[in-house]
Amino acid sequence: MKRLYLIRHAQSEYNEKGIFQGRLDSDLTPLGFVQARLCALALKDKGISVIYTSPQRRAYKTALTISDILQVPLKVDERLVEMSFGVYEGTPFWKLVEENREMLLNWLKNPVENPLPTQESMEAFERRVRSFLEDLKKDPHNSVAVVAHGGVLHAMICMAIGLGLGNLWNIHKDNTSISLLEMDEKGFRLLFLNDTCHLSSL
Repeated sequence: MKRLYLIRHAQSEYNEKGIFQGRLDSDLTPLGFVQARLCALALKDKGISVIYTSPQRRAYKTALTISDILQVPLKVDERLVEMSFGVYEGTPFWKLVEENREMLLNWLKNPVENPLPTQESMEAFERRVRSFLEDLKKDPHNSVAVVAHGGVLHAMICMAIGLGLGNLWNIHKDNTSISLLEMDEKGFRLLFLNDTCHLSSL
């Protein structure tokens, strides 16, 4: 039995400002560092023996905080970088809604059928995330944490439980939320999604 704890990065500066991030990077806010620590404490009794992380700062610093508290190794994997949203990266969400409302809503409804004009292709995105997920199946550790981004983690969940990537944005994960996939010889089961109980003191 293998358990995969999927953790979205803590609040970033661009999260706080409501900016469309994608491949752009920003550091954690002071609240983000607190969220990361609370998340780590919630994971202390889960037997996690390795953490995989995106190299982007908001994910890496979240993972580094968790790694330091759990005292387990941290491995950076380029396949965990967020989907590129193309020319719309760096744009405030309110501006996207105001200027491209129909395009944005169609993309959120089904990004496979309605991709953004210059985003990373869904085919390329699916290949790299699926490659990482397949490698996780062969990982020798029984309890693994993955710290990454909303799009990447949504894709992992969709692939694991047989949803198409057209449902990518029908899944929601808050900053430092924890979701759990369990895997055995029959495949994956999603035990819980978007657990934020550890943030209740904030």
